[in-house]
Amino acid sequence: MARSRFMTLERHIIEGERMHPEATGELSRLLSDLAIAIKIISLEVNKAGIVDILGLTGDENVHGESVRKLDMYAHDMMFKAMDHGGHLCIMASEEEEDIIHIPTDFEIGRYVLLFDPLDGSSNIDANVSIGTIFSIYRRQSPDGLPGTLEDCLQPGYKQVAAGYVVYGSSTMLVYTAGHGVHGFTLDPSIGEFILSHPDIRIPQKGKIYSVNEGNYKYWHPGLKQYIKFLQEEDAPSSRPYSTRYIGSMVADVHRTLLYGGIFMYPADSRSPKGKLRLMYECNPVAFITEAAGGIATDGNMRLMDKVPEHLHERSPIFIGSPDDVNTLLRFLRRAEEAGLV
Repeated sequence: MARSRFMTLERHIIEGERMHPEATGELSRLLSDLAIAIKIISLEVNKAGIVDILGLTGDENVHGESVRKLDMYAHDMMFKAMDHGGHLCIMASEEEEDIIHIPTDFEIGRYVLLFDPLDGSSNIDANVSIGTIFSIYRRQSPDGLPGTLEDCLQPGYKQVAAGYVVYGSSTMLVYTAGHGVHGFTLDPSIGEFILSHPDIRIPQKGKIYSVNEGNYKYWHPGLKQYIKFLQEEDAPSSRPYSTRYIGSMVADVHRTLLYGGIFMYPADSRSPKGKLRLMYECNPVAFITEAAGGIATDGNMRLMDKVPEHLHERSPIFIGSPDDVNTLLRFLRRAEEAGLV
């Protein structure tokens, strides 16, 4: 019986940097600081039902959505864990309208951190899996100076690392630095993330589609045809597919990454630009999905090639197994060629 290595997240990050002689260790330390914030958020999520952090604060975020207490706790914890390490020049959060500057009495670093502190927060009170999503870029502005908005508005292909955390039956962190995707499960008895899913590869084709079908009537005709195609019975192509939709993006994406299939949050006639945030949600999971062998698109172009114009820009997203995403794209193109759009 083969023996698996006992590999902590920190050790894995350090060993990864050893493979790159030009590495300075700064990114490793940044990711280690992030892991500390995530452990603290995980602790609060796990005891949320017995302390006074469930429910709404009475405020709204920049998107006009009601802010939940645990949302703001996670946002504040990410900021407090990351503002003083000397690794960052600027941050941006889904919960803040503007960029988040590093305090002037702290060292200014070379990296940019974008994050969704608590994805799926509408599910908090129902005890459904939620998560944290983060994205790291190198700064574009001169070193040593405070970061700028332009440092945040970079296309996704310029990411140097990205990851997400699922707070579920266990807390799991999945990240990539562009070379392989690895999953770590938090062992609460020792307070460490332990490598549990090395070198994650998304299946070439899956049997599950994930989308909110309550919006069906507002969709692109090609997408409607694709969904009907998935529901047809055809044994050679493993149809019909099963449908799974949690409503917490990070949980739906995590399942898609492990089991294959396709996750979709399309634009529709009510939200022509989509609803998910390009910088905080779409780009990070696109980076992870592509590093695992999958495809990430907005239906017209590769997601990570999109050049953002606004900090809180929204985008449609279709990600998953290559065969499934490519089949969807064929349905979208046929509908447009037929003049159905």
